[in-house]
Amino acid sequence: MRIYTRTGDDGTTGLIGPGRVRKSDARVEAYGSVDELNATLGVARSLDEAGWFADLIGAIQPRLFVIGALLATVSEELRAQLEQLDEADIATLETSIDALQADLAPLTQFILPGGTLLAAELHRARTVCRRAERRVVALADQHPVDERVLRYLNRLADLLFVMARAANHRAGVPETTWRARPRG
Repeated sequence: MRIYTRTGDDGTTGLIGPGRVRKSDARVEAYGSVDELNATLGVARSLDEAGWFADLIGAIQPRLFVIGALLATVSEELRAQLEQLDEADIATLETSIDALQADLAPLTQFILPGGTLLAAELHRARTVCRRAERRVVALADQHPVDERVLRYLNRLADLLFVMARAANHRAGVPETTWRARPRG
């Protein structure tokens, strides 16, 4: 199979189902942002030399493929034939958040992204996740989107924040808190 097909040279792409859309279409923006998130998590996983989050990221990345396929599918009939997210997927994220947070000091101030390279990449993944979430919300304004996709992305961004904090904590790197400059 060749990588290039030349069919997208006119600025369009095919979806799962009939027809083609512009590459700037809300559906393409949504699943493209989820794909970018998946790639960002791949970087984070490669930076996790201690293997603290390898299993967790390894479980999340396939779910992002499921989300991408759901977002790329134009017909309800075809979408119903695909693998779906379920409540257990969201519960897994929540359980992971709770487990990681148990070892962390409570937040009393905003923190600045950074610390270890792994933590910084997890913070970046969080921001990419939030953008993907916004793109999916924009798509949902135009087309039906399973609400579990939105809940999963929302919870995943929370998890990525906690993972970044946990990475710094485990590495013994203190978090940098944000302080507003005094007025005047």
